[in-house]
Amino acid sequence: MKNINIFKFINLVLALLWIYQGLVPKFLFLNSDEIFVWQWVGLSLEHAKLAGHASGIAEIIFGLCFLFTAHKYIHYLSILGLLGLLLLIGFLIPSTLILPYNPIVMNLSMISLSIVYLILLNELN
Repeated sequence: MKNINIFKFINLVLALLWIYQGLVPKFLFLNSDEIFVWQWVGLSLEHAKLAGHASGIAEIIFGLCFLFTAHKYIHYLSILGLLGLLLLIGFLIPSTLILPYNPIVMNLSMISLSIVYLILLNELN
Protein backbone atom coordinates (compact mmCIF):
# COMPACT_ATOMS: atom_id res chain seq x y z
CA MET A 1 0.00 0.00 0.00
CA LYS A 2 1.84 3.04 -1.22
CA ASN A 3 -0.61 5.52 0.32
CA ILE A 4 -0.69 4.00 3.82
CA ASN A 5 1.11 6.97 5.39
CA ILE A 6 -1.29 9.40 3.71
CA PHE A 7 -4.27 7.41 4.99
CA LYS A 8 -2.83 7.38 8.50
CA PHE A 9 -2.08 11.10 8.39
CA ILE A 10 -5.57 12.02 7.19
CA ASN A 11 -7.17 9.84 9.87
CA LEU A 12 -4.89 11.29 12.55
CA VAL A 13 -5.69 14.89 11.58
CA LEU A 14 -9.43 14.22 11.43
CA ALA A 15 -9.30 12.38 14.75
CA LEU A 16 -7.53 15.31 16.41
CA LEU A 17 -9.96 17.85 14.92
CA TRP A 18 -13.07 15.90 15.96
CA ILE A 19 -11.63 15.28 19.43
CA TYR A 20 -10.69 18.94 19.83
CA GLN A 21 -14.13 20.12 18.69
CA GLY A 22 -15.79 17.76 21.14
CA LEU A 23 -13.46 18.46 24.04
CA VAL A 24 -12.78 22.20 24.03
CA PRO A 25 -15.89 24.12 22.86
CA LYS A 26 -18.43 21.50 23.97
CA PHE A 27 -17.09 19.76 27.02
CA LEU A 28 -14.44 21.85 28.78
CA PHE A 29 -15.68 25.32 27.80
CA LEU A 30 -19.28 24.98 26.63
CA ASN A 31 -19.77 27.59 23.92
CA SER A 32 -22.87 29.79 24.12
CA ASP A 33 -23.67 29.01 20.47
CA GLU A 34 -23.87 25.33 21.38
CA ILE A 35 -26.37 26.12 24.11
CA PHE A 36 -28.37 28.30 21.71
CA VAL A 37 -28.64 25.50 19.14
CA TRP A 38 -29.89 23.04 21.74
CA GLN A 39 -32.37 25.58 23.11
CA TRP A 40 -33.62 26.18 19.57
CA VAL A 41 -34.43 22.47 19.45
CA GLY A 42 -36.62 23.07 22.49
CA LEU A 43 -34.44 22.11 25.44
CA SER A 44 -34.31 24.07 28.67
CA LEU A 45 -31.07 25.80 29.60
CA GLU A 46 -30.04 22.96 31.92
CA HIS A 47 -30.87 20.27 29.36
CA ALA A 48 -29.16 22.30 26.61
CA LYS A 49 -25.96 22.32 28.66
CA LEU A 50 -26.20 18.57 29.19
CA ALA A 51 -26.87 18.03 25.48
CA GLY A 52 -23.87 20.22 24.64
CA HIS A 53 -21.63 18.12 26.87
CA ALA A 54 -23.13 14.90 25.48
CA SER A 55 -22.54 16.03 21.89
CA GLY A 56 -18.96 16.80 22.87
CA ILE A 57 -18.51 13.28 24.19
CA ALA A 58 -20.06 11.91 20.99
CA GLU A 59 -17.62 13.94 18.89
CA ILE A 60 -14.68 12.69 20.95
CA ILE A 61 -15.82 9.10 20.44
CA PHE A 62 -16.32 9.78 16.73
CA GLY A 63 -12.79 11.21 16.56
CA LEU A 64 -11.44 8.07 18.18
CA CYS A 65 -13.13 6.05 15.44
CA PHE A 66 -10.75 7.66 12.96
CA LEU A 67 -7.83 6.32 14.98
CA PHE A 68 -9.09 2.80 15.54
CA THR A 69 -11.39 1.83 12.68
CA ALA A 70 -10.29 3.88 9.66
CA HIS A 71 -13.21 2.63 7.58
CA LYS A 72 -14.51 4.50 4.56
CA TYR A 73 -17.98 4.76 6.13
CA ILE A 74 -16.54 6.87 8.96
CA HIS A 75 -15.49 9.34 6.28
CA TYR A 76 -18.93 9.29 4.66
CA LEU A 77 -20.53 9.92 8.06
CA SER A 78 -18.07 12.73 8.70
CA ILE A 79 -18.88 14.41 5.38
CA LEU A 80 -22.63 14.15 5.93
CA GLY A 81 -22.39 15.29 9.55
CA LEU A 82 -20.18 18.26 8.73
CA LEU A 83 -22.44 19.35 5.86
CA GLY A 84 -25.48 19.05 8.12
CA LEU A 85 -23.83 21.00 10.91
CA LEU A 86 -22.69 23.69 8.49
CA LEU A 87 -26.21 24.09 7.11
CA LEU A 88 -27.70 24.15 10.62
CA ILE A 89 -25.27 26.81 11.86
CA GLY A 90 -25.70 28.80 8.64
CA PHE A 91 -29.45 28.80 9.23
CA LEU A 92 -29.43 29.45 12.99
CA ILE A 93 -26.40 31.69 13.45
CA PRO A 94 -25.43 33.05 10.01
CA SER A 95 -23.20 35.73 11.55
CA THR A 96 -20.67 33.02 12.48
CA LEU A 97 -20.03 32.36 8.79
CA ILE A 98 -18.16 35.66 8.36
CA LEU A 99 -15.96 35.41 11.46
CA PRO A 100 -12.29 34.38 11.31
CA TYR A 101 -11.84 30.60 11.68
CA ASN A 102 -15.52 30.13 10.93
CA PRO A 103 -17.48 26.90 10.37
CA ILE A 104 -17.04 27.16 6.61
CA VAL A 105 -13.26 27.01 6.91
CA MET A 106 -13.26 24.20 9.46
CA ASN A 107 -16.00 22.05 7.96
CA LEU A 108 -14.87 22.34 4.34
CA SER A 109 -11.28 21.55 5.35
CA MET A 110 -12.38 18.43 7.20
CA ILE A 111 -14.72 17.43 4.38
CA SER A 112 -11.87 17.88 1.89
CA LEU A 113 -9.62 15.57 3.88
CA SER A 114 -12.28 12.87 3.86
CA ILE A 115 -12.83 13.31 0.13
CA VAL A 116 -9.09 12.97 -0.53
CA TYR A 117 -9.06 9.82 1.63
CA LEU A 118 -11.98 8.34 -0.34
CA ILE A 119 -10.44 9.24 -3.71
CA LEU A 120 -7.12 7.60 -2.76
CA LEU A 121 -8.93 4.56 -1.40
CA ASN A 122 -10.92 4.24 -4.62
CA GLU A 123 -7.72 4.49 -6.72
CA LEU A 124 -6.13 1.80 -4.55
CA ASN A 125 -9.01 -0.58 -5.16
